[in-house]
Amino acid sequence: MSTYVVSDIHGKYDKFIEVLDKINLKEEDTLYVLGDILDRGKHPIKVMLKLMEMKNVICIVGNHELMAIRCMDFIIQKITETSTDKFDKYKNFSIWYRNGAKNTIDEFIKLDSKMKFKIIDYMKNFITYKKLYINGKNFLLVHGGLGDFHPDKKIEEYTLDELVWDRVDYDMKYFDDIYLITGHTPTMLIESNTKPGYIYKANNHIAIDCGACFNGGRLGVICLDTGEEFYSS
Repeated sequence: MSTYVVSDIHGKYDKFIEVLDKINLKEEDTLYVLGDILDRGKHPIKVMLKLMEMKNVICIVGNHELMAIRCMDFIIQKITETSTDKFDKYKNFSIWYRNGAKNTIDEFIKLDSKMKFKIIDYMKNFITYKKLYINGKNFLLVHGGLGDFHPDKKIEEYTLDELVWDRVDYDMKYFDDIYLITGHTPTMLIESNTKPGYIYKANNHIAIDCGACFNGGRLGVICLDTGEEFYSS
């Protein structure tokens, strides 16, 4: 029984299937997905449907899922709200679209109504963080970071935006006894990273967004039991 973590698939279905084959995920294993399944890549909904079929996957919400949840009802339902509510929904939709939502929308609108609502319900059940204890090590999994960080601040006290939108200061060691695992920030953008585009480990941080949707990027997976890393081509 092994525990794996991946993040920021961003519609790269082929890369996702490739890393699944490489880790040889078994029924008794668990795969945590640290959000940003949607947008940018060609097949975000195809990835989501694949995850929905997998009983041993636990998803943590990312900022792209958060944007999608706020907009998908708007896409499939008649607008009956007040003019103020309509403005807010158009504003949310505009923000989502500018962040790479086109491919998600294109695939989503082709689904039948029942499946559309299943996807929305599935995403609404994503968790916001996960604490794990494996082989004597404590891990904290979140999508983005710990905004407005303070060492005495409990994880339950962080707002959703602080967990999914804010970014980690990778030069700062947040905890002595906890490994903080995050996506959201592509590892090629971490200045102190000597291996851009690969999983970054320093200061009890493990950053696993390897920029799958960018040129030269890849999808990275880490096994928390062994520390072994797996990558798409």
